[in-house]
Amino acid sequence: MTRLVIGFIGLGLMGQGFVKRLIATGHEVIGLDVMPEKSAAAVELGAAIAATPAELARTADIIEICVTTPANVAEIIEGPDGLTSAGPQSGKVVVDHSTTDIETTRRLAETLTRETGMAFVDAPVSGGPTAAADGTLAIMAGGEDMVIKTIEPVMTQLGAFTHMGPVTAGQATKLVNQTLVLNNYCVIAEALRLAEAYGIDAAKVPEALANGHASSNLLPVLFARMIARDWTPLGYGRQVLKDLEMLNAAAKTESVAMPMSAQALTLYRMLVTQGKGELDGASVFTLLDRPDD
Repeated sequence: MTRLVIGFIGLGLMGQGFVKRLIATGHEVIGLDVMPEKSAAAVELGAAIAATPAELARTADIIEICVTTPANVAEIIEGPDGLTSAGPQSGKVVVDHSTTDIETTRRLAETLTRETGMAFVDAPVSGGPTAAADGTLAIMAGGEDMVIKTIEPVMTQLGAFTHMGPVTAGQATKLVNQTLVLNNYCVIAEALRLAEAYGIDAAKVPEALANGHASSNLLPVLFARMIARDWTPLGYGRQVLKDLEMLNAAAKTESVAMPMSAQALTLYRMLVTQGKGELDGASVFTLLDRPDD
């Protein structure tokens, strides 16, 4: 595959994993982050650093974005020195790996193409920082067929890449993903609390259930972290809350009843209100912990 220059905006937990993988698979990477320490960490991995999104747009073949909020994505595209200020850049592609609401995604895609000629793909991911570094992410994409073909060689090096439909189809699929994953965080926490209450060896539960319908790739990972009370962030509680707020708003727009997701939203609001938003999302277990645990 031709060696490409990849611009990567957002060098946090996920971004560092992406950069590792992109460099390992032979790409030149130019990163950008508002936090100097995150940029410095990317430099240690072998990336160069750009000053602005506009600079990246003029230099890179593909610009990937992975940031926390839709407002961050909008600032990168439309803000001062944003991608739209780069001038005509036809033939280049912007790929948003962030979890961004559907209306913002549609608007930014239209604005970007109108102002610069660049194509837009919404390609949110699931799997976490380790999967980003290992190239084993689940990547769900929305975009035009020809644009998808352009980026597919790079995306398949990052994980299992599935074209779900036109722009916004990736974000709609991510809503489905978050329904399954984030409700499961709460259910797994309840299951562990029950196991511990009855005094069984909770560490054996994933093995005991491995051949049954309760098994999943999430169960052993979350059980281990919850048993150890290890809340070192691989993803933040505040990000889970943001995604659940987005999910419930999207469901309301289409008049879809989602009672379980509404309960998960309440739990994560409680978690963040208790000052635990900077802990890992698995820390939802602490809402069920006994005071003497």
